[in-house]
Amino acid sequence: MLTGFADEAGATIEKQIEATKVLGWCNIESRAINGVNIHDMPDADFLACADKLDRAGIQVNCFGSTIANWSKSIKSPFDETLTEIRRAIPRMQRLKTPMIRIMSYAVLKDEKGRDLADQMKEERFRRLRKIVRLFQDAGITAVHENCMNYGGMSYRHTLELLEAVPGLKLVFDTGNPVFTNDRSKPSPHPKQSSWEFYSSIRDHIAYVHIKDGVSIPSPTASGGEESRFTFPGEGNGDVRRIVQDLLAGGYTGGFSIEPHLAVVFHDASVQAPEEIKFANYVEYGRRFMDLLREVNP
Repeated sequence: MLTGFADEAGATIEKQIEATKVLGWCNIESRAINGVNIHDMPDADFLACADKLDRAGIQVNCFGSTIANWSKSIKSPFDETLTEIRRAIPRMQRLKTPMIRIMSYAVLKDEKGRDLADQMKEERFRRLRKIVRLFQDAGITAVHENCMNYGGMSYRHTLELLEAVPGLKLVFDTGNPVFTNDRSKPSPHPKQSSWEFYSSIRDHIAYVHIKDGVSIPSPTASGGEESRFTFPGEGNGDVRRIVQDLLAGGYTGGFSIEPHLAVVFHDASVQAPEEIKFANYVEYGRRFMDLLREVNP
């Protein structure tokens, strides 16, 4: 199954449907419509979008929620998360969406931006157990993404989550390790290896996000690094190798493109005119389909 974060093609549901149809696909990984996440939209707006998806014959195969994501603190009241879940479940049921992307809350840092030694992991585990159970009871699979969250700190942190949270499955993002420090290794932490991360958690993957890029020295005086996103297979995300290995192993889950070429969901400064977003999304999808044919003719 091929799908993608169609909000990177356009803000409106009409543009998202159009890009999906241009690619010949029938699925969207829905995240935001007109800049608002699905579980935060007013009821009338949500229902109007759901009807348009039905008429177009487009299915939402996964919901890219903001539940426990990189913008949410483990120190915030858990009721905030539970409120999002209560809004999300009936909407997913209306859309007949079987999976929801969740995370494990932001990494705690001190006033200088350094990781805190105490990441409140037991509280994270407690909350995720509750989150997973609530979705399971509604017939929905919660999949955790390796992103800017506790589980994304290294593959070891993800394995720790899996051990502590029964029923948790994974959505593996091929590109995120390229830009993320490996907190399981001594400081100064090197960047993660996508292949090492993937190889270590492969048996728990239910779904895959396709993203690629390179981390390069920043031109600023700080001596840091910056992220450059690329088309699939052109960066350091081991996309080709990972996809080939998955298919050789009988993987039947979905591949969801998240280009980030013209727009970055968590960085409002990275924007582009609507026609460029649309063209980049479609081109990215076509190049990924080419890559699929190359590794699995």
